[in-house]
Amino acid sequence: MCEYYSLEENPGVTKQNESVRNYDFLDDPELKEKLIDFTDGTTTQVLFHIPSMHCSSCIWILENLYKLNTGVINSRANFLKKQVSIRFYEEKTSLKEIVALLESIGYEPNLSLEEKEKDAINRENKKLYYKIGVAGFAFGNIMLMSFPEYLSIQDSVTDNLRHTFAWLNMLLALPVFFYSSSEYFSSAIKGLRKKIVNIDVPVSLGILVLFLRSSVEVVFDFGPGYFDSLAGLVFFLLVGRLFQNKTYETLNFERNYKSYFPIAVTKKSGNEEKPVPVEKIEVGNRLVIHNNEIIPADSILIHGHANIDYSFVTGESNPVPKNNGDTIFAGGRQVGSAIEVDVIKDVSQSYLTRLWNNDIFDEDKESKFTTLANSVSKHFTFVIIAIAIISSAIWLFYDTVIALHVFTAVLIVACPCALALSTPFTMGNTLRFFGLKKFYLKNIHFIEKLAVVDTIVFDKTGTITDNTRSLVTFNGNSLTKEEKRIIASITRNSIHPLSKKIYAELGIDSPPEPEEYQEISGEGITAKIEGKSVKLGSAGLIFDVDEKTSEEKIGAKVFVSIDEKYLGYFLISNFYREGLKEIISELSKAKSLAVLSGDNESERTNLAEIFPEGTEMRFKQSPEAKLNFIKEKQGEGKAVLMLGDGLNDAGALRQSDVGVSIAENINNFTPSSDAILEASSFNLLEKFLSFSVTAKKIILASFGISFVYNIVGLGVAVSGLLSPVIAAILMPLSSITVVIFTTMATGFYAKKRKLL
Repeated sequence: MCEYYSLEENPGVTKQNESVRNYDFLDDPELKEKLIDFTDGTTTQVLFHIPSMHCSSCIWILENLYKLNTGVINSRANFLKKQVSIRFYEEKTSLKEIVALLESIGYEPNLSLEEKEKDAINRENKKLYYKIGVAGFAFGNIMLMSFPEYLSIQDSVTDNLRHTFAWLNMLLALPVFFYSSSEYFSSAIKGLRKKIVNIDVPVSLGILVLFLRSSVEVVFDFGPGYFDSLAGLVFFLLVGRLFQNKTYETLNFERNYKSYFPIAVTKKSGNEEKPVPVEKIEVGNRLVIHNNEIIPADSILIHGHANIDYSFVTGESNPVPKNNGDTIFAGGRQVGSAIEVDVIKDVSQSYLTRLWNNDIFDEDKESKFTTLANSVSKHFTFVIIAIAIISSAIWLFYDTVIALHVFTAVLIVACPCALALSTPFTMGNTLRFFGLKKFYLKNIHFIEKLAVVDTIVFDKTGTITDNTRSLVTFNGNSLTKEEKRIIASITRNSIHPLSKKIYAELGIDSPPEPEEYQEISGEGITAKIEGKSVKLGSAGLIFDVDEKTSEEKIGAKVFVSIDEKYLGYFLISNFYREGLKEIISELSKAKSLAVLSGDNESERTNLAEIFPEGTEMRFKQSPEAKLNFIKEKQGEGKAVLMLGDGLNDAGALRQSDVGVSIAENINNFTPSSDAILEASSFNLLEKFLSFSVTAKKIILASFGISFVYNIVGLGVAVSGLLSPVIAAILMPLSSITVVIFTTMATGFYAKKRKLL
C-alpha cells in the first residue's frame, strides 16, 4: 500500500509499559514454535492476524514497526486479509515484545491457535454490527425526540418537554460517544502516544467537538445541541467502514495461492518419482529435492547430505548443514546432491509469496505512483486540520452554528484513502489478470517497470527453446551400463533442462547417490560417485579450453568425463518455441532485442532467421558476462527486461529492471526473478507489456477522480453547505468509487486485450 506520515528520527523510543495483558506465555518454546513461520535462532518470521486494521494509515504504521523497535527487520501488511508478516532479530527483541508493541499502538494480534481466519474476521465484524446497532438505535430515537426542533414548534407543551428531550438525547448519545466511536479514539490516542498522527485523529477530533459543544449547550441551556448529527455521523462512519470491508472482500484481487506458483516438486512413492503440483503435497509425502530447489513445506530430512541455503528467508547465504532427522523450514534451498524429506506441515504458498517479496522494502522497488501517493498523503492530516481551523474561525464572525458544522464537515469529508487505494487496486487487479494467463509477478511495483521497458534480452536454452521437444544423441564410444548409471546419478541431481533431458534419455532407475556434488553455474557439474570423479558440462570444464564451434551439427553439447577420461558428448538438438518468429516480430516493433547464450555460435544462423536484422547476439556467455551485459545496457539509459530459465541467469535476472523466469513444469522458483512466466503463455508477452501501460493510465485517471472529490468536497464543506452527517456518508463512498472504477476499468481493458 503506501507510506503515510513522516516520523521523527527516533519515534516512540521512550519505553513505556503500555501493555494491558501479560504476554509472558509467549516465552514458552512449544507455544512459540506453533506461532512462528521460521527461525534459525537468529532471525524469526511470524504472521499475525490484525482485526483492527481498517484503513491506509494502519498499513503505514504496521509497515514502520522497525522505527518503533530496532529489533524488527521489516514488516509487511496485507490490508485485505488483515495480516502483518514480521521478521525480527532474536537477540534484539522477542515475540513477546513484538506482540506487546502491536497492542500498545492499537493493533492487538489475534493469537488463537485454533480459530480460523474467516471465523476471526466474522467475530470482528460482529463487534462492528453491535456498534452500528447502538449508533443506529440512538440516531433514530434522537431524531424522533428532535422533531419539535426540526419543525420549530413553539407552545407551552413543547417548551416543557424541550429540556427533557434534550437531556434524553444527551443520555442516548453517551453510548454512541463512549462505545460506538471508541475505536476511532483508541486508534488516535495510541498513535499519538507513539508520535504518529493517523487518519483517525481528525475523525476523532470532529466527533469530540460535536459531543462537547452539544453537551455544553444542553447543560447550560443554550440549546438542544447536535446529538442527532453526532449519532448520525458515527452511524454512517461505521456503516461506511462495513460497506468498505464488504466491497474489498468482493473485489479482492488476491491471487489464488493454489495457482500462484507454476512449479512442481518431485514426489517419491516406492521407487517411482514423478513431478506433482505443489498444492497437491500432503503431510507425510516423501519429496525429492534436487540441487538449487526450494523446499516448499516444513519437512524432516530422511536421506542425503543436506546443505540448506536460507538466504531466501534471512538474506544470509551461508548454507546450513542438516543431519537425518533434522527439521528443514519451508523456503530453504538445497545446495548439493538431491535429498529426500518427509513433509510435516501443509504447503503454504502464501508463505512462499511473502518470502518472494522479502526485498519489497528496498526503496528502488517502489512504484512512482506509490511515492506520489505517499508525498501527498503523509501531510494530509495536518493540512486538513489547518483548513478546518481556519475556515471555522472565519465563520465564527458570522454564525457559530455554521462554524461548528464547517469544522466537523472538513475533518470528516476529506480522506486520503481513495488516493492511497487507487494504485494497489489497479495494479492488484492487473496482477490477477496476469495470473489467470500464467504470468506471475512478484508484486505490483513491477507492473510499472514493465510499462517502461524498452529493451528485451533473451536467454536461449530453456527460454526461447522448447524443453518439451528435443533429440538427444551421444557422440563417442558406446557407454557401458556402469557409465550410464554414473551419468544418470549426476544428471538426476540437477534441475538444469539439459541434465533432465539426458537423464530421461538414459532411462536408468535408482542410480547411485553421489558422495560429493557441486554444480558450477554456467559450466557444469562435478561429483564423486562410487569413488569415481565425474564431470559433466561445457568443454571448458572437461578440457580447460574453449569449445570449438561445430558446423556439422546444430545443438547444445554436454561433455562428460569419468576419472579424467573423456568419454564424448551429448548433443541436444534445439527446437524453438512454436510461433516464436511471430512473437519476436511483434515485440521488435517497439523494443530493442538481444540474445545471450552460454552455448557456441552454431545457432547463430537459425536465430538470425527468427530475430530482426540488427539484433545483438552474444554466445559463450558466462553468468557474469550476462550480468555485465545488462549493466551495460542500463548504463546507456535502457530499461531492461531479461527472460531466462532462472538457473545460469540468476545474476542477470536480479540486475535487470524486470527479470522474468520461464517455467516449464520444473521447480525453478527463484528469488532472483521478479516474475514467473509459464512457458505456455510465452506468446502473450507483448500483451502483458502493453497492458502494463494501460494500467498506468488507469491509475492516473483514478488519481484525477480522487483529487476532484477532495477539492469539491472541501470546497462545499468550507462554504458551510455540507453537514457532518452527509460528510460521513461521502467519505467511504469516495474510496469505494475509486475501487469500483479501477476494478471495472482494468476488467474492461483486460477483456479488450483478451486477457480474460
